[in-house]
Amino acid sequence: MEKTIHIAVVPGVGYSHLVSILQFSKRLVQLHPNFHVTCFIPSLGSPSTTTKSILQTLPSNINHTFLPPVNPNDLPQGTTMESQMHLTLNNSLPYLHQALKSLAKEIPLVALVVDCFAFEALSIGKEFNMLSYIYYPTAATTLAWIFYLPKLDEETSCEYGDIPVPIKIPGCVPIHGRDLMSPTQDRSSQAYKQFLALLKLLSFADGVLVNSFLEMEMGPISAMKDEGSENPPVYPVGPIIPTIESSGDANHGLECLTWLDKQQPCSVLYVSFGSGGTLSQEQIVELALGLELSNKIFLWVLRAPSSSSSSAGYFSAQNDADTWQFLPSGFLERTKEKGFVITSWVPQIQILSHNSVGGFLTHCGWNSTLESVVHGVPLITWPLFAEQKMNAVLLSEGLKVGLRASVNENGIVERVEVAKVIKCLMEGEEGEKLRNNMKELKESASNAVKEDGSSTNTISQLALKWRNLV
Repeated sequence: MEKTIHIAVVPGVGYSHLVSILQFSKRLVQLHPNFHVTCFIPSLGSPSTTTKSILQTLPSNINHTFLPPVNPNDLPQGTTMESQMHLTLNNSLPYLHQALKSLAKEIPLVALVVDCFAFEALSIGKEFNMLSYIYYPTAATTLAWIFYLPKLDEETSCEYGDIPVPIKIPGCVPIHGRDLMSPTQDRSSQAYKQFLALLKLLSFADGVLVNSFLEMEMGPISAMKDEGSENPPVYPVGPIIPTIESSGDANHGLECLTWLDKQQPCSVLYVSFGSGGTLSQEQIVELALGLELSNKIFLWVLRAPSSSSSSAGYFSAQNDADTWQFLPSGFLERTKEKGFVITSWVPQIQILSHNSVGGFLTHCGWNSTLESVVHGVPLITWPLFAEQKMNAVLLSEGLKVGLRASVNENGIVERVEVAKVIKCLMEGEEGEKLRNNMKELKESASNAVKEDGSSTNTISQLALKWRNLV
């Protein structure tokens, strides 16, 4: 009988980070049943019911432990979402240290895999003689840029947004400085300085597991693997996405699924900004009127407006309160034959896999992006925060599976622009090209996770490395 191989994982704070690393863990133990995973979960405030329902779907060879939750009132007020995630993990480190110390006395842990917001935890893994890895739940393109950032910082005197030409990151589609990750838009800020300091901890990692696949991001993955590179080894293990059974979606949103059943194939535009994306009141009105102006069928997940592009809902994935009041007067009545607006949690996997859905207007969060790719749904890219603008560039200019909505001088996508990109995606010749490109990418994604696929082989290489330590 094969020995059990034990590893520990630490997710980032926030629903999407938790789901992604749990799905990786499930994929690992599915391919290699003699592995056992212990998941130590940090949280900001009490875990949501949605989080708890996800944990109930875990197989017997994955168990979980909640670290003592961090009180939101203990964090500085007005900090960015990224800073809140980092601070929460930082405050959880003493509890993680104690939990790992206790577990290591009972069983031989061979590896520690931590979310990209938990860099500091790598040193704990080293202390207990474990191989230590970063789980990077977003694109290889943004990982390549992170590796390149210290060089860019050294060579650049101005703000990145002021660089007049796109920045050429090795292996990547050129990206304008204004589209780089949110924390790097102000180089004098404390957030940027912390970000640079954190990157130095990358040298502690024995590797980085990235939620992408070779066929989707061949350029950046190959560039990061070049001989002579000082980066830690990169392991593309994606696409890692939730299944219907594991996402907590199975018994929710039946009303909108019933409505989708009545629509024509590829006729519906799905509109959602993820668990944490929010729009201003002005932008909600422009989006609503643009949807109406397009005269296309739509399913819109509506959230209450906010002056920030991200909301506290990111950490809990709770349903919003009633938000109908924020829609333009008469909108629901005028669009009742064309649209379905929902303000609660929706079964996104089931929606994207439904044959009536022909497009997705998305914030370009990486989980949503990969879910679209796996189900072959072309995109309208509407990035809001974090690395989403970088993802939008990759999707629209690199892979050519999405159309990017243009903003005016005030950062608003106006109703006419909304209607234009919707029509272009859903009925135009350009939309047909995007659809065909996405079909090819969908096939590549499917191949990557087959028995002899590129990502399956990568996970098996890791498993062999860890097995040889026992």
